[in-house]
Amino acid sequence: MVKKKVFKVVGLGEVLWDMLPSGRELGGAPANFTYHAAQLGADATLISAIGNDKLGQEAAALLKQKRVNHLLYASSKPTGTVEVTLKEGIPFYDIKANVAWDDLVIIPQMAAAVAAADAICFGTLAQRGDMSRNSIRVLLEMAPVDCLLVFDINLRQHFYSREIIEESLFYANILKVNEDELEVLSEMFGLAGSPTDRCNALLTGFGLAMVVLTLGANGSFLFAGKEKSFLAAPKVAVADTVGAGDAFTAALVDGVLREQKLAEIHRQAVTLSAFVCTQKGAMPIYPKELRLH
Repeated sequence: MVKKKVFKVVGLGEVLWDMLPSGRELGGAPANFTYHAAQLGADATLISAIGNDKLGQEAAALLKQKRVNHLLYASSKPTGTVEVTLKEGIPFYDIKANVAWDDLVIIPQMAAAVAAADAICFGTLAQRGDMSRNSIRVLLEMAPVDCLLVFDINLRQHFYSREIIEESLFYANILKVNEDELEVLSEMFGLAGSPTDRCNALLTGFGLAMVVLTLGANGSFLFAGKEKSFLAAPKVAVADTVGAGDAFTAALVDGVLREQKLAEIHRQAVTLSAFVCTQKGAMPIYPKELRLH
């Protein structure tokens, strides 16, 4: 029996503590993505920064406990935190500024991980400060030519700009947005027409291989070349939606790397994100049937 390839996947950006009404949970989209990618069988590594403080120590310890490989620069700034309030299960964020992941410095192990990567996922939030933005740009430049670069845009508060988005799209092969983010991009780049028209304009205008549009309870679209896939959102008992989008992204990356058909990639991503919605927190333990490899 031929052993399946284990892909090397990197989550690049913020790691932080989500201060939820129910208690503190480790989070940050790249951290969540890395956890889910590892659960799906990837050799997944988180690249970020933590503070030289108790929260940083606890973050590193929990990542180790959850078997998430991590390369964390030790910053003099405090470990990142976000005050999260939930309204009907939907998270709203107050993201603290001037924290460790704004101060990402490249260490040699990070460069080595990126140079060997099959896929890297990054967003806008960790690029809000000059230090981390420059480090992320340098690391993306180190990625192999055939590396899958996924820009999971994750617009938060006012922590983005047209310049950051355009630069990120320049690097990306895949763009993932939700309906609110599509409205921001439509105004920013003068996109008109239906959501399908606007996604196709982004696809062709920025030379992307795929655009992913998530619509929450109203389903999701994948646009890839002349192909399109739509799936309705499964009806599940929602505990909260924290981390569901990151699980979707991880399953998407898994399917693309395995060269699955678009419909199968989409089904896998929707199934996994729906499961995460039924669980508390962003990093739930998977049942055996969802461990794809």
